[in-house]
Amino acid sequence: MAEVSEESRDPRHGGPNSVHRRLRENSVVMPKVQKILVANRGEIPIRIFRTAHELSLQTIAVYSHEDRLGMHRQKADEAYVIGKRGQYRPVEAYLAGDEIIKIALAHGANLIHPGYGFLSENAGFAKAVEDAGLIFVGPRPETIESLGDKVSARRLAFKADVPTVPGTEDPVEKFEDVRTFTDKHGFPVIIKAAFGGGGRGMRVVREGDDLKDAFDRATSEAKNAFGNGTVFVERFLDRPKHIEVQLLGDNYGNIVHLYERDCSVQRRHQKVVELAPAKDLPQETRDAILSDAVKLAKTANYRNAGTAEFLVDQQNRHYFIEINPRIQVEHTITEEITGIDIVAAQIQIAAGASLEQLELTQDRISIRGFAFQCRITTEDPAEGFKPDTGKIEVYRSAGGNGVRLDGGNGFSGAIITPFYDSMLVKCTCRGSTYEIVRRKMLRALVEFRIRGVKTNIPFLLSLLAHPTFIESKCWTTFIDDTPELFQLLGSQNRAQKVLTYLGDLAVNGSQIAGQIGDSKFKGEVVLPELKDAEGKPLDISQPCTEGWRNIIVNEGPAAFAKAVRANKGCLIMDTTWRDAHQSLLATRVRTVDLLNIARETSYAYKNAWALECWGGATFDVAMRFLHEDPWDRLKKMRAAVPNIPFQMLLRGANGVAYSSLPDNAITQFCEQAKKHGMDIFRVFDALNDTDQLEVGVKAVIAAGGVAEGTVCFSGDMLNPAKKYNLEYYLKVVDKIVAMGAHILGIKDMAGTLKPKAARLLIGAVREKYPDLPIHVHTHDSAGTGVASMIACAESGADAVDAATDSMSGMTSQPSVGAILAGLQDSPLDPGLDVHHIRAIDSYWAQVRLIYSPFEAHLTGPDPEVYEHEIPGGQLTNLIFQASQLGLGQQWAETKKAYEQANDLLGDIVKVTPTSKVVGDLAQFMVSNKLDEQGVRDKAKELDFPGSVLEFFEGLMGQPYGGFPEPLRSDALRDRRKMDKRPGLYLEPFDFPKAKKELTEKYGHITDTDLASYAMYPKVFEEYRKWIEQYGDLSVLPTKYFLNRPDVGEEFHVELEKGKVLILKLLAVGPLSEQTGQREVFYELNGEMRAVTVDDRKAAVENKSRAKADPGDSSQVPAPLSGVVVETRVKDGSQVNKGDPICVMSAMKMEMVVSAPHSGKISSMVVQEGDSLDSQDLICKIEK
Repeated sequence: MAEVSEESRDPRHGGPNSVHRRLRENSVVMPKVQKILVANRGEIPIRIFRTAHELSLQTIAVYSHEDRLGMHRQKADEAYVIGKRGQYRPVEAYLAGDEIIKIALAHGANLIHPGYGFLSENAGFAKAVEDAGLIFVGPRPETIESLGDKVSARRLAFKADVPTVPGTEDPVEKFEDVRTFTDKHGFPVIIKAAFGGGGRGMRVVREGDDLKDAFDRATSEAKNAFGNGTVFVERFLDRPKHIEVQLLGDNYGNIVHLYERDCSVQRRHQKVVELAPAKDLPQETRDAILSDAVKLAKTANYRNAGTAEFLVDQQNRHYFIEINPRIQVEHTITEEITGIDIVAAQIQIAAGASLEQLELTQDRISIRGFAFQCRITTEDPAEGFKPDTGKIEVYRSAGGNGVRLDGGNGFSGAIITPFYDSMLVKCTCRGSTYEIVRRKMLRALVEFRIRGVKTNIPFLLSLLAHPTFIESKCWTTFIDDTPELFQLLGSQNRAQKVLTYLGDLAVNGSQIAGQIGDSKFKGEVVLPELKDAEGKPLDISQPCTEGWRNIIVNEGPAAFAKAVRANKGCLIMDTTWRDAHQSLLATRVRTVDLLNIARETSYAYKNAWALECWGGATFDVAMRFLHEDPWDRLKKMRAAVPNIPFQMLLRGANGVAYSSLPDNAITQFCEQAKKHGMDIFRVFDALNDTDQLEVGVKAVIAAGGVAEGTVCFSGDMLNPAKKYNLEYYLKVVDKIVAMGAHILGIKDMAGTLKPKAARLLIGAVREKYPDLPIHVHTHDSAGTGVASMIACAESGADAVDAATDSMSGMTSQPSVGAILAGLQDSPLDPGLDVHHIRAIDSYWAQVRLIYSPFEAHLTGPDPEVYEHEIPGGQLTNLIFQASQLGLGQQWAETKKAYEQANDLLGDIVKVTPTSKVVGDLAQFMVSNKLDEQGVRDKAKELDFPGSVLEFFEGLMGQPYGGFPEPLRSDALRDRRKMDKRPGLYLEPFDFPKAKKELTEKYGHITDTDLASYAMYPKVFEEYRKWIEQYGDLSVLPTKYFLNRPDVGEEFHVELEKGKVLILKLLAVGPLSEQTGQREVFYELNGEMRAVTVDDRKAAVENKSRAKADPGDSSQVPAPLSGVVVETRVKDGSQVNKGDPICVMSAMKMEMVVSAPHSGKISSMVVQEGDSLDSQDLICKIEK
């Protein structure tokens, strides 16, 4: 059936009155021939069509059903399908010579060009073409017969007195003949297909044990690729160069060479990079090779284009291998250095022209400069060059001076199938020197953007940058012998990953845990303008350099502590960047929104004690829910605010985790935090266990940080029934001072520090330790925070915590504006410009509205906090968790249960992670309708939450007053009990082992990655998995991170300085009932991009094959996408480890699927001819 190409429908192209046809009629080169058919696919037909059009020829493409969308069909004037649908397998269609000749005759073709591969070396096809009265563009059939058989080619070499490598004289069909040869000549040997090339049917055998399997595989591949399984065997040379000579011969006995190409860079005998001419070939050797090539061609009475191939050993001795009687893939580099169109010469010679007429005599042929060719394929070098299949989502090619592209199926939207060769495009570069061309090729490869399928570009870049390639010293097994080539630097693929996330957002909505609805504000946030005392705008083009941090950097922690104590005013620590949004917005504020106001903050808060901005819950939430690297946040904040000290929350021996870790993990974490910009470490222990606390304090001091040893304040100290009284707190303070802490921190997590208690506690500490700096942290849950902080300042505190006004109050910290007003014009004035502070607040008032989906919707203070003692940060989390557990209507019961749970646990200090223990137990009690006595009565049979059991074990340290008995023993039953700090039971964290394992899994791993992994191994792995899929989304504006953009709305994403994506959502496609997917269409920098998204709300019948479970070792997966060409077992078969189960073929490459362990085959779900995707289940093996 005829299929006219898109271009031929264009009146400019192939119609009877088309511009192209009229142009060709006015420039006829060969009057007797008018139309050429190319019996091939991919890039080579397109290459031939272009030259044919230059020669005023009409062109015909043929294609298989599977290639019906191929680009070569569109580049021809006419295109016709080979056979009927289903008549031929994908490769068989292009081997159907009789059918192709019928098409040529039916549509007026004069010539048939076979390209390379397929029928190009089939003498029977060439003869059939000539018998049909058509012109075969290639050698005579008898020449192909004599040269296509490599054994016959060796006889030709003997006749021409050209040296060859020792090998069998005749084709080998039986394994016994192979064994006879190796018995005589030894190993290593190479088994090659006698008919064909391109690395198919070729195996190197270095030891006798592998000989039989190599013979079987070579013959099988040869038969599938070329229709003939005959092979021959020859001695294998170690580390030779592969040199080939381009030849042209006419019908009158004239032969010329077009100089040589170096094709030594190969993998599995498939050329990867070719260059011309050979760079370091001695002139004597070069002349001998060129002379022998011409001699061979004349002896064979050769016609048309062909290539004589040689191996050159390390002594520069050359050995003839074969003549390929066709055009080669790499002919482009010869064209670039000689200026000769080899395809044009082929066609004109076939039409009867002589070399003289074409002005192609040897004296007129010269070379200039160098040229490289790289074959860009859809293969994954990180997975052993496993062919990749799928849809090309983005295709942007290279170009410019000295860059030539010969492509076939490389275009956006192309479907890469497993049926054919994996090559997308040939990139050829030319230049005056070898090094110029190498650099040009590197530039061109980097310029490519191919998304949707994996390519070998990262490998090619690694190869071209290797010293051996730079020196042009490569040999034929260089790739196999050089494992460092596979240390790849792949493309970041940032734009497509961002689109993948935005596409998913458009279809499924936000994936961010805890988000309810969209943001209330979706406009552009207006940045404030800071003005000086005269009303003039401040120059904030650079960050401010004036601040308390200069003392830490220049003089050290002790000098900082001394200077703070000598300061007459009460300093402010702003918590907006950490605890404020943790308490109000579930810790969901992203790095980008901190950085947007960072420079202004460096000026407005330049006299602040610190910015609390890191550690605590922000660390794991950054990875777990915001999908950001917390270390990246720290580094960027530090660069933007170099002048104000940063403070972080360190949970003693827990680091920033929720349970104890090995001491060396805490040490390494503190070292990294200090190195990357952290200054003050507020170190606390959730139970005020000073043994636990000391681990963190010592680690901070060793790292060179400011150690703020902290006592956690719990409950109402003025209540005489509470065990946490003034005497208790002063004893803890004594121990903290003895540790050598630079600063004393008092951490009032629930906001239960009343003004009277503040005066009593701070006054007592100040009286006992007059030179000790005191810093107080609170929450405004009860509404008394401002009064309490002013009371602390008046009683001798050096610094108190506050949050920007619009992010203050309730479970957050007290209002900074209110505290400033309370201390204004007094000796305790914090020294902050209230106008600047209010300007900063205008920014946060807008940003809070963007994060409205995470609001806890608290309406006012909660004086009940003095009874339930729920920490401020936990209160909002508990409300959210209660609603998720279906307990939202029972919030009052949950608060009451919290009190009871605290009593059950022995009235413990409640701060992360112990506060979580109390909260988990409270929700457990409400869910199971248990009161305090019910828990005691049923403790031996209840399945307590994991955090409760960990607390009772002692994993969180030792509580003041001991564990409650018999509840502890009843709950633990047979579990262990720890009577000292958990870190003493733990083995040191093995950092070298972790780095090795993570490097193998993810590539480059930094010391900060290791610190994250030591704290949260599963969270880190999930974060890396997310990044692999969606990339670094910290660059995405929060509005579009949380909310789907409107159709037609344009927005910008700055990937890095100077690299901006301009995006616009165009449409969301309809649901596919078969796949459950939708296509989402975006415009990216003016180009339309489509991403395919699983609609998680759609119910779709799954008709796909079952996937092998990677966690079940009995299940055998398909290692790649391809076709099962042979099965070796059936249900019930007994196999040993390594036995073949089946043979798969993908893109002409065969792979044996072997048994991973011994056992009995069950559930064999594939058969010959089945098409499989990677990881599809093949069978199960019962051990």
